[in-house]
Amino acid sequence: MLVGWRDGDVLDRAHFVARMEAWAGLLEHQAGRHFALYLDDSIEFGAALLGAWQVGKTIWLTADTLPASCASLAASVDGFLGQFPAAHAPLPLPADSLAERAWAVLADDFPALVVHTSGSTGAAQAMPKKISQLASEVATLEQLFGEHADGAAVVATVTHQHIYGLLFKVLWPLAAGRAVHAHSVDYPEQLAALLARGPCVLAASPAHLKRLPEHIDWSGARAQLRAVFSSGGPLALDSALAAGHLLGRVPREIYGSSETGGVAWRQRTPERPDDESWQGFPGVDWRLLDDGALEVRSAHLADDGWLCLADRARQTAPGRFQLLGRSDRIVKIEEKRISLNAIEAALLATPLVLDARVLLCDAPAGERQKVAAFIVCSAAGRALLDAEGKLALNRQLQTALGGQVDAVALPRRWRYLEQLPINAQGKTTQALLLALLAQVDKPPRLPHVQLIERSAEGETPRLLFELRVPANLFYFDGHFTGAPLLPGVVQVEWALHFARQHLALPARFRAMHALKFQQPVLPDRPVRLALEYDALKASLQFRYLSDAGQHASGRILFHPNTAAVPGGGADTPIPAASAC
Repeated sequence: MLVGWRDGDVLDRAHFVARMEAWAGLLEHQAGRHFALYLDDSIEFGAALLGAWQVGKTIWLTADTLPASCASLAASVDGFLGQFPAAHAPLPLPADSLAERAWAVLADDFPALVVHTSGSTGAAQAMPKKISQLASEVATLEQLFGEHADGAAVVATVTHQHIYGLLFKVLWPLAAGRAVHAHSVDYPEQLAALLARGPCVLAASPAHLKRLPEHIDWSGARAQLRAVFSSGGPLALDSALAAGHLLGRVPREIYGSSETGGVAWRQRTPERPDDESWQGFPGVDWRLLDDGALEVRSAHLADDGWLCLADRARQTAPGRFQLLGRSDRIVKIEEKRISLNAIEAALLATPLVLDARVLLCDAPAGERQKVAAFIVCSAAGRALLDAEGKLALNRQLQTALGGQVDAVALPRRWRYLEQLPINAQGKTTQALLLALLAQVDKPPRLPHVQLIERSAEGETPRLLFELRVPANLFYFDGHFTGAPLLPGVVQVEWALHFARQHLALPARFRAMHALKFQQPVLPDRPVRLALEYDALKASLQFRYLSDAGQHASGRILFHPNTAAVPGGGADTPIPAASAC
């Protein structure tokens, strides 16, 4: 039986079972029950997960291997598995085993997994999952969407390290006997080619679907795609329909969370553009409280009780509801109850604002807490900001809020952004917003950045970022007046800076090869930065790309036997003359 493909190689059931046995053999003699697992390869990840379960281990998932994430996990787990930094002593990938184990049927209450909430409204929370909850989710997906996926391979742009990707890219395909492509797809060009190879379904996120370039030939995808799924955040109507036009299938959106599992789904149509309602999953009961709060009950939850969600809703038809925003964003300032949602709604009602988020900042003892606002300006707002400056725009927005928001809740801290920061799951988290507050109000030296994909093929980790270069970037000053261009030396330094944040690169720079600067990087234009690191050659390959094509590329070489630098900028500066 075919399990899937890895870099074009066919992997069958015998291979998968051998890898399960290898992981089980590695873990059965390890002390402790709780282990963190991070692997880019979905097929190897699935084998490690099932092998760990067979020997009674509970697996903890993390969305990344950044220092803060690893430090948080270290307080809860007994060991690390897979591609974690060497500082956490991850167990090595086991060699294939020839032993044949009698595989056990796991009990319904087996503590299989711990996932984490996204952190979009606060610190990420650990959510335990029993095997019965995961089995119920898989059965529901097959009942709802199985007919669309029969005979189709699974392609994904999302990682299996969170619950949506785990279900759609690992557990559901394994249970249903569907083949998967082991690696997540980084680039639109790769995605179009892969989707055209044969019948398939696509698991994606709004962050990917709204960025599908129109100039790529998607005709092969339209011929082969059976279904497109989207989860992890809201997908705007225009993005859903545009993706449907390019791919031939309007995405089926999944509503749920790490805590609740899947709750409902919808598929937008151009015939009914105003219909934003969701259809509840079979087996998921829902009801509305007097204040509009949504409650759910299902086998996807830890028990059979009702769980009150932070979302408000209204019923639109039997079995269908429309989401009306979150209800848990009530804070107290000077003993007054303040709705952060109401402040955001009032900001969005002005002609100066395109998008907005607000949050309550921590304050030193004895001081009043303050509201911070993060604003994406409309064309009118941007014109005012450019012409009269930040203080003038602050005053205009505070005046607009004056009649609707209590004076103690008027924002006192403002950040004006080209776009709201989002993580790889398409979420604007509180941590990302707080990080922006830490930045000093002076011309920035780094772009707005989000990590879109992190993957690995053997010894070659790959990272894909989306960058937006702000118009007030420090390096545009004098380069050049009236026609700002991003200097080549800055592009090289950024590639090294973001690589060191996520990869353990050797400390000492050795050389640069094959530097090319084909197209200028301009202000306020999104570009993608692709990084590939060959540890055996101590070589970092970088490319800057956009819908217009390739902007720059090159290869940075290091002395391989020098100590790794875990983060920050270059330990040995790159000679500026080499990159100009």
